[in-house]
Amino acid sequence: MSLSDNNESSMINNLENENEGDITVNKSTADLNKDCDPSNDYNFGWNKYSEITNGRFAMIGFLSILIIEILSKKSFFSWAGILN
Repeated sequence: MSLSDNNESSMINNLENENEGDITVNKSTADLNKDCDPSNDYNFGWNKYSEITNGRFAMIGFLSILIIEILSKKSFFSWAGILN
């Protein structure tokens, strides 16, 4: 158990003590279970999971092109042989 886990559990206990039966208690405990949301799982088609994955690969590709241009001191298209 890390230090942040202790802080989260103490904050939840404080909320429970202050707001007995209040909606904010249920909201705070639901926020801890975000990873259990079935909408984050893989489904075929355009959904949140596939968009996040595609965005991450796009960022990796863009960073790779920048690194190639910096190291070779040529544009990516010249380096790839597209423009001569």
